[in-house]
Order: sequence, then C-alpha cells, then structure tokens
Amino acid sequence: MTADGNKKVAMVTGASNGIGMETALLLSENGFDLILGARRLERLQNVAQTASKNGARIWASTLDVRDKQSATTFVKEAIANFGKIDILVNNAGLARGMTKIAEQDNEDEWQDMIDTNLMGLLRMTRLVIPHMIQNQYGHVVNIGSTAGHDAYAGGSVYCATKFGVRAITAALRQEVLGHPIRVTSVDPGMVETDFSRVRFYGDNQAADNVYAGMTPLTAQDIADIILFAVTRKPHVDLDTIVVRPTDQAPGGLVSRKKD
Repeated sequence: MTADGNKKVAMVTGASNGIGMETALLLSENGFDLILGARRLERLQNVAQTASKNGARIWASTLDVRDKQSATTFVKEAIANFGKIDILVNNAGLARGMTKIAEQDNEDEWQDMIDTNLMGLLRMTRLVIPHMIQNQYGHVVNIGSTAGHDAYAGGSVYCATKFGVRAITAALRQEVLGHPIRVTSVDPGMVETDFSRVRFYGDNQAADNVYAGMTPLTAQDIADIILFAVTRKPHVDLDTIVVRPTDQAPGGLVSRKKD
C-alpha cells in the first residue's frame, strides 16, 4: 500500500488533541476514513469537522478508555457504522505529576496512569483484535515513549506504564503471528503538546520549562511517522520506532541553549 489509505478505516483514541488530533487530520488527508474517540466531545467534534473537509468519512464519539462499558460501547457502535476497523492507533495516555515514590501521598495519580496507559490500551486492543482476525487485515499502533526505554526519577509509574506498553506490544506481535496483522510501537521522546500541562495540572510555566532552550518534536512529526508505518506494503511491519528530537539523547540528556 502506498501513502494512500484507499479508504481503510483507522480508529484513533485520544483524538481530541495533540498527537491523536494530528494523526487523525493527516490520515484523513491521505485517504483514510476515521473512527475518533476522546473524553472531550466538543474538541473531538471540531477535529472531526476539520477532517471531514478532506473527504474522509468520520464517526466520532465520547470514549474513556479507562471505563470498560465506554470502550465496549464505542467499539460496538464503530463496527456497526463502518463494518470493520483496519487500523487501531492506541494514543490515549497521560502522565500525572513528578512526585518521588517515597514522597507520594496521592495514589490516585498512579492509578490514573495505570488505568489509562495500560488498562485502556489493553482494553481497546482486546476489543478490536478479534475483528481484525476475522477480517484478515489489521494494524495496531501503540504510542509508547522513550520513557519506556529509560526510566527517570519522579517518573517511576509513568515510565513503568510505558515499559509495559513495550512488553504488551512485543507479546501481541507474537500472539497474532500467522494472521495478516501488523503491530507497531512508536516511542517518541520530547514532544511539545499539552502532555506537560496535563502532567503539571495546568501549570503553564512548569510545562514551558520542560522544553526551554531546545527544539522539541511536534505532534505533526509523530503523526507523519504513524502515517509512514501504516502505509507500508502489507508484508512490512515496523516493530519499534524510537524517535527523539536532535537536542535529546538517551539517558535523560538534553542540549539547551542559554538565553
């Protein structure tokens, strides 16, 4: 398959903002129809309206991947509308805080990351994979992180969830072996989206400090990589794609220019 979706159907979670939004828009520009889910329905509808101008058929609905009933209903209604799901982009995810383990007094932060980044991804995959097997075509794209390769202080649970995404992706690749289903993990480094604002509970200064003095990746950069992965020939499976900005190296090293 070339860089033309040929009206394949892509489901994108967390599609109301950031990487999910840019992935939806780019896929719609390249011939894909879209199933879009996110918790913020108004923002999601704005994304759907923009994507539809590219000629894509769109179905968008509220989705909370942390909630079993929400996810089950979403997938059931999506299949009723489209009849198939060719691509699943497991993008919904978040980080909460930078509190060290011994200093943590709010386990809700940990639970939110585990429920979203791990259980949500597992849940959506479990619901969609049987339909891909039945249709004899599919591609699961999990959005991981370089935090799943290099842990850092204050990010223990977030990093654990992203290490977990790596393990789930690797296991899934083995589990679907023999079916025409591809499994890819896209693991970005520093990407400037609302990610840090969510992590720091809306503290714009703290979020801006994360990217100060360096040039981070953009959501469009990651969307472009996702598009590349899902438009390879059917026998080509890009297992793991690790991408960092030029100003970032493994081990938590960042080159920052001084004012």
